[in-house]
Amino acid sequence: MKKGLPAHFKDYRHVWVFIELERGHVHPVSFELLGEGRKLADKLGVQLAGVVLGPPGEATWFAIAEAFAYGADLAYIVETPLLADYRNEPFTKALTDLVATHKPEILLLGATTLGRDLAGSVATTLLTGLTADCTELDVDADGSLAATRPTFGGSLLCTIYTLNCRPQMATVRPRVMAMPQRGNNQVGRVVQHEVPMVEEEIVTKVLGFLSDGQSAKANLAYADVVVAGGLGLGAAENLKLVKNLARAIGAEYGCSRPLVQKGWMPADRQIGQTGKTIRPKLYIAAGISGAIQHRVGVEGADLIIAINTDRNAPIFDFAHLGAVTDAIRFLPSLTELFTHRLSPHSRDKLAN
Repeated sequence: MKKGLPAHFKDYRHVWVFIELERGHVHPVSFELLGEGRKLADKLGVQLAGVVLGPPGEATWFAIAEAFAYGADLAYIVETPLLADYRNEPFTKALTDLVATHKPEILLLGATTLGRDLAGSVATTLLTGLTADCTELDVDADGSLAATRPTFGGSLLCTIYTLNCRPQMATVRPRVMAMPQRGNNQVGRVVQHEVPMVEEEIVTKVLGFLSDGQSAKANLAYADVVVAGGLGLGAAENLKLVKNLARAIGAEYGCSRPLVQKGWMPADRQIGQTGKTIRPKLYIAAGISGAIQHRVGVEGADLIIAINTDRNAPIFDFAHLGAVTDAIRFLPSLTELFTHRLSPHSRDKLAN
């Protein structure tokens, strides 16, 4: 049963979204959260704010303009050279100071590497609750944030409330929420906030920076076309059939969790609840049964094509198109067909 909110939290209002800005680039999950934040703010009858922490410069103010374009009513900014690179201490201090001063009711962050680190630290500092990796956000009749996330290995969904503390904090993984339509408005009220900090008091120092763009890691979350394989492929060597098809159509490739557990594919290629959430325009699942843990990671795809020998496999319950056949024999034919039908240029634009 819910308890009444302590009186000293009654003046906490409005919905905030942390705009994740790193090296001049805004992480797209920030825009996805602005879309969800807009819905929550409208239900509560309050304002939606974007929060930008960054160094002085054009990129920081561009992030603010983008926050307005994706629906923010106002923006808060902490602008200092100490926030040029992400470090937990100055970012936590800046965000907690903002919250303590302006008192938001709800604070949303992306469940990225940066967002997870910052959210946990801010929640701990503010002594408030944090619901991580949410799949659904809503507000109850009494105005409480209802943050829903999978639990018990994905077999159950639980809705968590932060009853006696504010702000109510939640993180959401990239691609779980739909990308909202970008508007034309890029101006609004900006509240500048100063936080006294000096470099000498920050323990962490940045000695170098290695961009993800220089690594070989997969970018499944934002791929337009994804091909994935499951246990139905039978053996690790058959994964080449998935990779060949992906190469033919200009797609990323991935797999279900059991293949990672067997060591057939690295963890950064895993799709599903404990791996990557994807929202491609086309998703081809070969030999994947479609357990709930996998479903929650792919059901946002525009078009799902399932290939499985078991006509009763759960994946046919949510796939848009299905082929009841052996993926090991079907994938080479499909790859050959695409190779002959698509020119190299059109493969890049298959999703369009």
